[in-house]
Amino acid sequence: MAKKTIMLVCSAGMSTSLLVSKMQKAAEADGVEAEIFATASTDADNKLAEKHPDILMLGPQVRFMLAGFQQKCPNIPVEVIDMQDYGMMNGEKVLREAVRAIDAQ
Repeated sequence: MAKKTIMLVCSAGMSTSLLVSKMQKAAEADGVEAEIFATASTDADNKLAEKHPDILMLGPQVRFMLAGFQQKCPNIPVEVIDMQDYGMMNGEKVLREAVRAIDAQ
């Protein structure tokens, strides 16, 4: 299985950093090779160009940016993280969603 690059975007990049560490733990437990990172919405374009992620996941607070990112990234899935999973910092579930979307591509 190829390594998956998962990019999370939120307003400031702070709240998602906890989610990133929970997703990394879940990836290790599931044997998924993944590079998972978070960035602020203001720096998202730079990170897209630099990291070429396999999926872009938006925090619920930046869901209004969905259409814009879908236009910018026609070759990768762009999804909004489920608000409940985000609120509970359910890294396992968010990771599974990301892997499912990448594999479905």
